[in-house]
Amino acid sequence: MHGSGGNRRRWADLPAPVHDAVTEVLGSPVVRAVSQSGGFSPGAAERVVAADGTRAFVKAVSAAQNPESPRLQEREARITAALPAGVPAPGFRGARWVGDWHVLVLDEVPGHQPGLPWRAGDLGPVVAALDRLVAVGTPCPVPDLPTAREALAGELPEPALDLLDGDSLVHLDLRADNLLLTPVGAVLVDWPHACRGPAWLDLLTLLAEVDRLGEEGLAEHVLTTSALTRHVEAEVLTTVLDGFRAFFLHRAAQPVPPGLPTLREFQRVQGEALARWVGRRRAPAR
Repeated sequence: MHGSGGNRRRWADLPAPVHDAVTEVLGSPVVRAVSQSGGFSPGAAERVVAADGTRAFVKAVSAAQNPESPRLQEREARITAALPAGVPAPGFRGARWVGDWHVLVLDEVPGHQPGLPWRAGDLGPVVAALDRLVAVGTPCPVPDLPTAREALAGELPEPALDLLDGDSLVHLDLRADNLLLTPVGAVLVDWPHACRGPAWLDLLTLLAEVDRLGEEGLAEHVLTTSALTRHVEAEVLTTVLDGFRAFFLHRAAQPVPPGLPTLREFQRVQGEALARWVGRRRAPAR
């Protein structure tokens, strides 16, 4: 399984004031909306077309669905608005609070999520996008982001945290459902967890999913050939992977959060898969 767990609302189910807020941002009322699946948020995710032909992507979530989701989306709005040109991310159009609802409006990205299982043809454009992110995002151009160590303190063991120094812009939540493939390259979406850290961190965490849901040997091949990771000591990468193993398995044992019914199962599956990958990487060579 990948990022699929939110019980998403649809455009037609959203309160009229939320529709009005989107009209205010776009300058024209929405006449067509296509709901999107994937991800863990319980909120609405809609590709919309306004009466004047404007196309956009709308996200809306309320505290009644999950008490943390609106503030997380507010953080996403703030970060996305601060991303400089050249970062492979959707453009920011506007955001509004409507009671306990948070509404975020972004440029529509005319693309599709990578297919699963991961294949080299889909992964190549994503690695190229991460190369561009590092080129544009080092030193980190977004102000007031936490360091990776700060963002993951209390989540990863100290040996892993000690290896997360760096000043590159890091997405920190890459998987297939947070990526879109377009004719001109890959785009990274959903930025609420962004931080400052090592240039290789996004690729490493994405490859955790590729190892679990990809062509055999693809994750290791990319890890040893990408310019982002090939010069990093193998045990550094393995220690950080093992830290995320601990993170996922610890989270999997916690109560199920409101509105996110399959999140803990995803975390369990990903943690167990990471345990297997770390075991293979640390196994004596034959």
